[in-house]
Amino acid sequence: HVQLVESGGGSVQAGGSPTLSCAPSGYTYMGWIRQRPGKEHEGVAVIYTITGSTGYADSVKGRFTISRDNAKNTLYLQMDSLKSEDTALYYCAASSSGLTLGYWGQGTQVTVS
Repeated sequence: HVQLVESGGGSVQAGGSPTLSCAPSGYTYMGWIRQRPGKEHEGVAVIYTITGSTGYADSVKGRFTISRDNAKNTLYLQMDSLKSEDTALYYCAASSSGLTLGYWGQGTQVTVS
């Protein structure tokens, strides 16, 4: 039974820089997916934990950073220069093989005002 637990969401002012966390992080591929109000799910960032290679959606490139702390077994999403359109429910997701992230957490809400 896979259980991913996110934390770090909340209400943030535009321009703020919160960090989301997710544990555990011992999967081959891990990422963050968000669902904005009235929108489809959107892949935000992904990391191939074997090499540390990362990828980002164009909408967050240069503002968000995905990383993993092996010692703490935790995945992070550092979000900088937040905009109102970043308001969403953010999910941590993982896969043991392949880029289809089949394991999801319960989500953490980020509201930018």
